[in-house]
Amino acid sequence: MLNTAIRDPGFCPINAGYDSVFKPNKLSIGLVVPVETYATSAVPTMANQLERIQLAEELGFTAVWLRDVPFNVESFGDAGQIFDPFVYLGYLAAQTSSIALGVASIVLPLRHPAHVAKSAASVDVLSGGRLILGIASGDRPDEYPALGIPYHSRGERFRDSYDYIRRAAESSPAFASGLGQLSDNLDLLPKPSSGKLPLLVTGSSQQSPEWVALNGDGWMTYPRHESAQARLIEEFQSKAISALGAPKPVMEPLYIDLAEDPDAVPKPIH
Repeated sequence: MLNTAIRDPGFCPINAGYDSVFKPNKLSIGLVVPVETYATSAVPTMANQLERIQLAEELGFTAVWLRDVPFNVESFGDAGQIFDPFVYLGYLAAQTSSIALGVASIVLPLRHPAHVAKSAASVDVLSGGRLILGIASGDRPDEYPALGIPYHSRGERFRDSYDYIRRAAESSPAFASGLGQLSDNLDLLPKPSSGKLPLLVTGSSQQSPEWVALNGDGWMTYPRHESAQARLIEEFQSKAISALGAPKPVMEPLYIDLAEDPDAVPKPIH
């Protein structure tokens, strides 16, 4: 009998971290650092984090995720893990062996892409290819004046930064953009372990849905009612398959507070 089933093309492999976390039709679970409750303060204690992350690796969590929070914005009420994400990822890379190391997400307009490309590739190489880099245009308007960057320009700067990071991974690239230029006598080292950094776009990042589906190696989206989420994921996958012939992974963050009653109805947590 002729087998007419369509073979699932799967996700395009990139590096060890990306490939271990994202598998077609499979759910994986990671943890956002800090792994502690700090509901009464915007600033966590950051106590015993390494031991908890090592335990998470031992228990089979696929990834730990850091956030890029350059300033503690009082109105936002969350300082993240306090430490610079790339510095902290380097520390964790030396203290773990298999768990993927993610950033959700680097705010590209607030950093020069050369620094992002070099820092990210350094973590990726030193960790044995375990880096997954989320990228975003940023959602804290207060941070932009502190760095002398117009908030309204973040969409264009995000796109230019993305292009710069992609080109910088090439061997001796030569290009020019509004954020700088590299010529034949300049090269940015190290290169990513597999030749490419996995870049996951957060939300829309001020880009069109088509741009996100075409250029991101995956999509980080926000929690929604399951019917709405299913529709948006289907639309994203349709665009990705139409553009590249293959699906791309989707992930979302969730605060989870386990109830004692196993039949309890899920309730949203802000």
